[in-house]
Amino acid sequence: LRELQLVLCLAENSIGPSAFRNDDIITFLSGRTCEINNTDAEGRLVLADGVAHATMTEDKPDLVVDMATLTGAQMVATGKRFAAIVTNSAEAEARAVEAGIRSGDLVHPLPYAPEFFNEEFTSKVADSKNSVKDRMNAQTSCAGQFI
Repeated sequence: LRELQLVLCLAENSIGPSAFRNDDIITFLSGRTCEINNTDAEGRLVLADGVAHATMTEDKPDLVVDMATLTGAQMVATGKRFAAIVTNSAEAEARAVEAGIRSGDLVHPLPYAPEFFNEEFTSKVADSKNSVKDRMNAQTSCAGQFI
C-alpha cells in the first residue's frame, strides 16, 4: 500500500486590480523570483508553487506527477491524440508511455534538457521570466522545464 497525495493548482486568467501585469516580479514559495513577461502563462506560476509545496514536506515524495494543460503549444508538438510528457526520469517516461499504450491514452515524450532550455527564461531583474524568449525553441519542453 502506497500513500498518494494530491495538490490542486488552480489558476484563473482574468483582469482586475490584483491581476499580474507584464514586468511584475513575484516570489515563489521556494524563494525564487520571477519576472512576468507573459500574463497568459499564469498556470505555470501556480504549478511551480504546487510542486514546491509537494516536495517541501517532511516525507519527501518518491514521484511528483504534474498533470496540466500547461501550454497550447503542446498540441503543435504532439497533436490532439497524444499527451506530452516531460520528465527527468527515463523510468517514469517509459512507464507513462507503456501505460498510455495499454490504456489508449497515448503519451509521447518531449525533451528534458535544462542545459538547452534554461537560457530561455533569463531575466535581468529576477531569477527567471515566466515565458520563453524564443517560441520556436521547443516551447512545450521549455514550459515543462519552467516547473
